[in-house]
Amino acid sequence: MLNWSEIAEAISSATSKPFTVAEHQALGGGCINRAYQIADEARCFFIKLNDANAVEMFAAEAEALLALQATATVRVPTPICWGVAGESAYLVQEHLEFGPASESSAVLLGMQLAQLHRHTAEHYGWHRANTIGSTPQINAASNDWLHFWREQRLNYQLRLAAHQGFGGSLQHKGERLLNTLELILADHNPPPSLLHGDLWSGNHATLQNGQPVIFDPASYYGDRETDLAMTELFGGYPRRFYAAYGEHYPLDQGYRLRKTLYNLYHILNHLNLFGGGYAAQAEHMMDTLVGEVT
Repeated sequence: MLNWSEIAEAISSATSKPFTVAEHQALGGGCINRAYQIADEARCFFIKLNDANAVEMFAAEAEALLALQATATVRVPTPICWGVAGESAYLVQEHLEFGPASESSAVLLGMQLAQLHRHTAEHYGWHRANTIGSTPQINAASNDWLHFWREQRLNYQLRLAAHQGFGGSLQHKGERLLNTLELILADHNPPPSLLHGDLWSGNHATLQNGQPVIFDPASYYGDRETDLAMTELFGGYPRRFYAAYGEHYPLDQGYRLRKTLYNLYHILNHLNLFGGGYAAQAEHMMDTLVGEVT
């Protein structure tokens, strides 16, 4: 059973202001974590919960939110505190009131995302591993983008898939793709941009004042095109979003092909998380990629 008083004490300590959980309301929408809105007479917070062994996942998410916030570009929720209470890991964030989406908000998001991607590091990767969904995401530092994407993204997901019984043609086509990666990423050496890492329409919203906000990051330093590619994977972003991004940070030639390569990572991850028809989708993407360069 969750000990709300422990979480209240952690909030009180983090904010230097007394807080008690006078009410808590379960929120829907997530498939990895449980979510609540908690409040006393004066303040309200958003809290994510999982099993106690997920505490490092929440710690990595909090660090990513702080890194994104430090760029002073696109708005993210402020993490308040995180840890373990009873048998549950928790991450407390500021509570944000969302409003209706708008074209102007999408334009602003495009501009701010371009500004975020101007923040770079010396190496690809991140100072720690984190998660994509609930799947471990390896972020060892690398100077070679092709090697990073091949080994720490695609090959890692393919090995997980093999572990779960997805062998045969998926692995055969995956190996063939990995062997042709140099043709797809030929002469593509992007700067290591700070990424959201899991940017789809379910991980962004609009505040009541029209300001865009992004959340649930899986951040690392990598090719900025990976963020843009994922926004196209499940839709939900208007043309003006992409136009605004392009005005402030034009995409490199060859993006059309690379976006399929980058989105393959997320489809393989969905296969490992949820199974089902994602195997056929992944194989189709592999066939498309190999067919374009051979």
